[in-house]
Amino acid sequence: MPTGGGKSLCFQVPTMAKEGLCLVITPLIALMKDQVENLRQHDIFAEAIYTGLTQDDIAITLDKCRYGNRKFLYVSPERLEARDFIKQLTTLPVCLIAVDEAHCISQWGYDFRPAYLRIAQIRKALPDVPVLALTATATPEVVCDIQDKLLFKHKNVLKKSFARDNLCYVVRTTDDKFGQLLHILHSVPGSSIVYVRSRKNTTEVADLLVKEGITATHYHAGLSNSDKDGKQKSWKSGETRVMVATNAFGMGIDKPDVRTVIHLDLPDSLEAYFQEAGRAGRDGKTAYAVLLYNNDDKIKLKKRVQDNYPDRDFVKRVYEAAGNWLEVGIGSGLDHTFVFPFEKFCADKHLPLLPTMSALQLLSQAGYLNYIEETETNPRVKMQVTREELYSAQLTPRQERIVSLLLRTYTGIFADPVYINDNILSERLGIDNKLLNTELVNLAREHLLTYIPRRKTPYLHYPLERQELRYVKLPKSVFEDRQEQYIKRITAMQEYASQTQFCRSQLLLAYFGETESEPCGKCDVCREKNKLH
Repeated sequence: MPTGGGKSLCFQVPTMAKEGLCLVITPLIALMKDQVENLRQHDIFAEAIYTGLTQDDIAITLDKCRYGNRKFLYVSPERLEARDFIKQLTTLPVCLIAVDEAHCISQWGYDFRPAYLRIAQIRKALPDVPVLALTATATPEVVCDIQDKLLFKHKNVLKKSFARDNLCYVVRTTDDKFGQLLHILHSVPGSSIVYVRSRKNTTEVADLLVKEGITATHYHAGLSNSDKDGKQKSWKSGETRVMVATNAFGMGIDKPDVRTVIHLDLPDSLEAYFQEAGRAGRDGKTAYAVLLYNNDDKIKLKKRVQDNYPDRDFVKRVYEAAGNWLEVGIGSGLDHTFVFPFEKFCADKHLPLLPTMSALQLLSQAGYLNYIEETETNPRVKMQVTREELYSAQLTPRQERIVSLLLRTYTGIFADPVYINDNILSERLGIDNKLLNTELVNLAREHLLTYIPRRKTPYLHYPLERQELRYVKLPKSVFEDRQEQYIKRITAMQEYASQTQFCRSQLLLAYFGETESEPCGKCDVCREKNKLH
């Protein structure tokens, strides 16, 4: 189904009509939180398990699903890599498994994630539970691959046309992209998403828009979860008009009245473009998907191939450098996970950022490493003084309330650092997270407690012991085949942007296997032809 076509209803409605729990596998925390919040607003019990929750939080959530009449449990595909977690799932009343963004399971899909390949293990653990796979962006090749990877007994595809009659596709060739962006935003009122490639550009473009009197904010994967939530709420409520974002934003965001989606940079594929553009006009009213393009984009696309597929010798060099930097000896490291501050590693080893990131991803796909991008860990607290010293300390009334709540909520806080859920604590105290953080810092300065704030940390996991370099091989399926597919996708993206002969909607639909569509009459190509006639 196209973006906004009602995919969530395909598992929500049957689950509500059945006894039991729907397990929803989805890749983004933002998507989980958004859907859980929407369900709860309709008095439907839903839970989510994601990075940053403590083991106690996870155990409580699973108990709610086991005994508390919950209807939906959202988890990430990475969660399913833990055998203990799969064991826990077998004790839950699961009646349906829904795999969202299912194109991520296919090596031919534009957003392949190795963790998705492990989803099939659930079918073995829960053999009688039906599986539903959903996506908005699958070519015919990917559709077949999804069914194979999820062990479908028979081919079974239900497909809705990807045509969006209310969406006007426009490409504008311009050397002044920011000037065109302003022109579009002044010409078309209403909410907007502006997509850019880099985190730095999200901030720069948002700041420029604010200087021009347009309310804007920025969003990317490097922000803390609380920052992401705040920015998302501000944009969804209409307080902020424009969200300037990388492709980390938008998946599962249910805002119907987006009037424009504007790309300042070309995405890597028509799949990614179609999904991002499809976030406009979900209310059925006229909306615009605008791509701003110039000759520099061709050069940038070629460089992306080099950045995404550095040569094999470089990939091996990164493997060796990571092992040396982490002090993992040859033949050791099996099943160990290490904190891995990526940018520091690159600086210490004098490695370029983008090719190094790609090398780690290629090594992950080949099975030598698992690079786990920044995950947010909850803050930790440990009391530094005895109970008696704590009670005699000179605390403000607010500090007394915080300390009292910590002692009531967390056992063992005098012995070891414990993970705390600052969202729940601040809610119970009636203060915001920033104020809670400030007060905990103040208590730490007074040496009453140790406070380790929330932080984002990347990790490197060794699924195999560290290999001698001569045994590290990148198979054709990981390197040449995927590189070839990547070049095909960016070539199709560039041809879409540069061509002026064929209806843009027809081109997009043909790419996804719909070859019998009519010209839309609304895109820039159709309008130009109508003028000539």
